[in-house]
Parts: sequence; structure tokens; C-alpha cells
Amino acid sequence: MTGVPWLVPTPRPGGITGETRRALGPLATLVEDPRVNDVFVLGGGQVYVDTGSGTYLAEGLHLSATHALDIARGLIESGGRHVDEAQPLVDVSLEGGLRVHVTLPPVATKGPEISLRVSRHRAPELTRLDLADPDRIIPLVVAAVERRQTLLISGATGSGKTTLLGAAMAYATPVERLVVLEEVQEITLNHPHVVSLECRQANLEGAGEITLTRLVRESLRMRPSRLIIGEIRGAEIADVLQAFHTGHPGGGATLHASSLHDVPARLEGLGALAGMSPRVLASQVMGAIHLVIHIERRERGVRSLRIGTPVLTSGGELSIEEMVES
Repeated sequence: MTGVPWLVPTPRPGGITGETRRALGPLATLVEDPRVNDVFVLGGGQVYVDTGSGTYLAEGLHLSATHALDIARGLIESGGRHVDEAQPLVDVSLEGGLRVHVTLPPVATKGPEISLRVSRHRAPELTRLDLADPDRIIPLVVAAVERRQTLLISGATGSGKTTLLGAAMAYATPVERLVVLEEVQEITLNHPHVVSLECRQANLEGAGEITLTRLVRESLRMRPSRLIIGEIRGAEIADVLQAFHTGHPGGGATLHASSLHDVPARLEGLGALAGMSPRVLASQVMGAIHLVIHIERRERGVRSLRIGTPVLTSGGELSIEEMVES
């Protein structure tokens, strides 16, 4: 495998052990390789790895449908969740910074699909991220956190949104209480006071689900100094914006978007799920979000950042005014 990971490779002492290693089977060697960021098992049994510069076939490794299914079930059960034909889409976080997503037939038409995201087993640091123009960009991000500006970090899948958010929020002062909310635990923070909450799927009887919307509401009773949301995906946007707007500035969230200027449309789409009109959404964003940082992955794992601020057009529509590009 070749490539330059954007987070400098470090050993993973004590990473995966025991039950997780057994569940991974032949994938354990790939997961423990410090160059590897992601491992993918396709429905046809092929295995691919991503080292930060694209995906490559792991030659000599091919899984039968039965073997892939056993691995998928074992990994999900290791995280205390359940996956089967009735519940074929499941996420879970495991020891050693391993995030697992499984899709089973009939949703996965060719066979079990397994996606493994591998953390570096240490909190990311801005100075260690392979950013374009770091001498100019890092001071801007640090200053925004120190001024308690609320950050919205956008980007495509695998661009590094979550890693950047965790690295930035580590600059909150040590006396602050950081409350992190995620669908599946992924954010790692180098900070002494972090409360980490994770959503819960419904059980086999359809009961017990805890959504991100509920976590946002419950977290406000926990006296957070800063509220950090792994990713805004749906109707919880209304509660997130309200929290940021009404006395909890300085936090951050991530958002899936293809460019800085696509962020308003993406926010409006999510706002519609929460019953928010474009004008109401724009008003909330203007009071809740101070900076929008879009991250893109270039060749060889280098990340570029584009930074902007929410503004209203003359017609009252939400837009992003770009400030910095790296």
C-alpha cells in the first residue's frame, strides 16, 4: 500500500484486543496497520483499504458471503448491538477507535457490505494534520475557538470533518465542560473534561431508541460549556440551532456538503425535515453559527480549508460569504 495519511501515522499500542480481533478475523491485520484509515468489504467478497490517497484492493484476501456475514455479526455484537435481515443497517463503535458500519441483504444486493473506519488511537492535533497552508489556517481556527465562535464544519464523506472538529475543540480552556453528542461515538478530544453521549437504536421489539434530538435536549440539563455535535443529519437541526442560539456558543457540529456554497441548500433541506421555513432557518443560523469551515481532501491526503460566514442576501436568503481559502 502507498499513500500519505493526513494524520501522521503512530503505533496503536493496545488498539484492538481479544473479542474484537477474533471478530475481525483476517481483517485484523489491515485494521492494525498504522497506514490504513478505512477497510471496506464489498458484497462480492473483495476487500479494499484506504491509506488517505484513495482505495486499493487488498490482494490475496477474498471473503465468502458466509465468512463476511459472520464477521459483520460478530463486530456488531461486540458493540452490544444486533444486525439481521429485519435490522440490516447498523453502526457501532468498538475499542481502539474502530467504527463499524454493516449493511446486510436484502438491502445489500450482492452480499454483506462492511465499512471500517480506523481512528489513530490518539486525539488529533491541528499541528499534526496535513493541512494546506497551515501557518495561516491554524491560527484562524484556534482564534475562533478561543473567541467562543460556533463552528459548522462541512465536507464530503471521508474528508476529515470529524477529525478537524475534535482537533479544533481541544483548544477550549481546561476549565470548560464539553458535551459531545453523536449517533455513533467517533470524536476524540484532547481535553480534561469531556462528556460523551451516543444515540441508541431500538431493540428487537422496537423500543428503547434514543435519538440525537433527545440527546440535544437532555444535554442542555447537563450544564455544558460547549456543545459538540458529531453530525447534523435530520430534524435535530432545529434543536441544535436553538441550543447554539440560546446561551451555548463556542461549540461545533459537522454537516455533509459538497462545497462551502452548497451549505445553505443543505441546511434548508434539513430544516424542512424539522418544519422550518427557509426564512426561519436563515434567522436561526445567523444567530447560532459564526463560521462555516469546508474541508476537502486533495491528492496524497492533503486537506484544504475554505472558511466563510453566514450572511443574508438582499432577499433574505441564507448565503455563505467566503473569507479564506487554502
